[in-house]
Amino acid sequence: MTYFDFETELQVRDYECDLQGIVNNAVYLHYLEHCRHLFIHQAGIGFAWLHDEGIDAVVIRAEMDYKSSLRPGDEFFVQLKLKKRGPLRIIFDQQIVRKNDRKLILKARITT
Repeated sequence: MTYFDFETELQVRDYECDLQGIVNNAVYLHYLEHCRHLFIHQAGIGFAWLHDEGIDAVVIRAEMDYKSSLRPGDEFFVQLKLKKRGPLRIIFDQQIVRKNDRKLILKARITT
């Protein structure tokens, strides 16, 4: 079992789905980003403060492996593990897991 530094729970909204009735692939980036923002906020750090300190935490690489799809109304967890810290790079390993059956939906590595 993998330990995560942070987890948040969300639910799929109808407008996030495409004509196939599944979450549009680009929407998953929003879920991952929302989790990272909540994690930073929970740590007492704001993006405005980071910017004022000369740190602009922008995504420079996003690697995502889609394993399954979410559908309208699905509840899910977005989990985050801070993997590497350095003067210029922070790597977040993240995953999305459907709540009712714990099925892995997506694995991602986001580099900022």
